[in-house]
Amino acid sequence: MKRKALFIINPVSGGKRKDGVPELIKKYLDHSLFDYKTVFSTGVKHARDVAREQAKFYDIIVAVGGDGTVNEVASAIAGTDTILGVIPYGSGNGLSRFLSVPMNAEGAIKSINAGRVITIDAGKMNGKWFFNMAGMGFDAHISHVFANGSVKRGFISYLKSSLQEISNYRSQTYQLDIDGVKYEREAFMLSMANSSQYGNNAHVSPTASVQDGLLDVCVIKPFPLYRFPEMGLRMFTKTADSSKFVEIIKGKHITITRSQPGPIHLDGEPRDADLELTVDVIPGALKIIVGDSYKD
Repeated sequence: MKRKALFIINPVSGGKRKDGVPELIKKYLDHSLFDYKTVFSTGVKHARDVAREQAKFYDIIVAVGGDGTVNEVASAIAGTDTILGVIPYGSGNGLSRFLSVPMNAEGAIKSINAGRVITIDAGKMNGKWFFNMAGMGFDAHISHVFANGSVKRGFISYLKSSLQEISNYRSQTYQLDIDGVKYEREAFMLSMANSSQYGNNAHVSPTASVQDGLLDVCVIKPFPLYRFPEMGLRMFTKTADSSKFVEIIKGKHITITRSQPGPIHLDGEPRDADLELTVDVIPGALKIIVGDSYKD
């Protein structure tokens, strides 16, 4: 019996046109295995609404977009038997890269044909889902800048914005409770890592696993501005965890009290939050299709 697949296409993710995606799906999807439908999302949260409404009718729902689109669709089907597929079209594609999903549409569609499914953990911050990375501090500030300006998405734009903003950004003090152990840390950035990377192969927590029932609390401490290139290089060479400016504490239940409210991000999408936040790992929350070369 054929499986039913729904492809939800975000037409604006990553600043990339997707008019030709339905034709690519038609060309490369194995029609002996699937009956399918495509739909374009029309705005914020629309992909989530469509996935939630249609999940009971489909075996697989495929997010065509970036980490934000993946978050919307996955949030709707987490905890169910519906399987998530991804065709990466974002600016970072952090979760897809971590799971070895091919970065081209043809390869990603062929991975869907192959149908290698694993079950991964997810996180919740103040009750809201994230599947790759959540956090606060400088990266959340940059996400907020992107969301409230006319900056074009992409790695180069992200780097330029970071260089423009970093000299004026001030670190915060955070009170952390990680599985009952209390810490006080001044941090430039505080990330809750389910996978190892933000996106674009920038790994903040190289040993993170999406199947260990833990989140990696990554404390990036204030560092001299002249060491910014070194910090970036460490992320791209998977050596961030060996820096004296990086501390990683694994845990299941995390409470955070910070010195002032402000932006957070969930899978790169900015939100505002108050002083206190609660973060929990949800083991085995999502069934997802991975690439052939994925190893955890």
